[in-house]
Amino acid sequence: MELLFADRAQAGAMLAGRLLDAQDPVVLALPRGGVAVAVPIHRSVGGRLDVLVTRKIGYPPTPELGVGAIAEGGEPVFDLLLLRRLGMTPESVADVVAEERRELARRVKVYRGDRPLPDLAGREVIVVDDGLATGATARAALRAVGAAKPGRVTLAVPVGARDTVEAMREEADEVVVLRVPADFRAVGQWYEHFDQLSDADVLDLLAGVQ
Repeated sequence: MELLFADRAQAGAMLAGRLLDAQDPVVLALPRGGVAVAVPIHRSVGGRLDVLVTRKIGYPPTPELGVGAIAEGGEPVFDLLLLRRLGMTPESVADVVAEERRELARRVKVYRGDRPLPDLAGREVIVVDDGLATGATARAALRAVGAAKPGRVTLAVPVGARDTVEAMREEADEVVVLRVPADFRAVGQWYEHFDQLSDADVLDLLAGVQ
């Protein structure tokens, strides 16, 4: 079995070593777990750290099953093949999308207040999360970032499922991932400590780099 990351901070510090060529980047963390990974990256590569809020769109009978995702500034991105298998369409989950938009707006208000996302036009952007399972939220995030016309986009994650990592290479200029285990089942299995973070934890992390 491959070695585990001690925690998100260690994983971020290890990722940072692969990102040192970045030039004054905007580091966008996907809350909540991605923020803990992004902080040591920002400390190493500089630039600006901010959050990009995303929300999973769940299958109504089983919300844990994601059929898509949405990121602030972007439109919903759906797994159309999965929806078809479930006998559904994007219109079938319109109520879920509306609910997740409301929660997304709430989190944006909590994390950033009235401050808008930084201007990404022409900038180097590094999108950071704590891992890639289905890739739904990362895909939504990357497409929202792409719509802002950045100069270059890198997705940086400590660990990911092989098929998902390969799929993300079509969404970003570069994907930096430290481990792509053959027996990947869930992001948390690759961390010794993988506590769920609260909004307060995210705010504390962000305050520590101001």
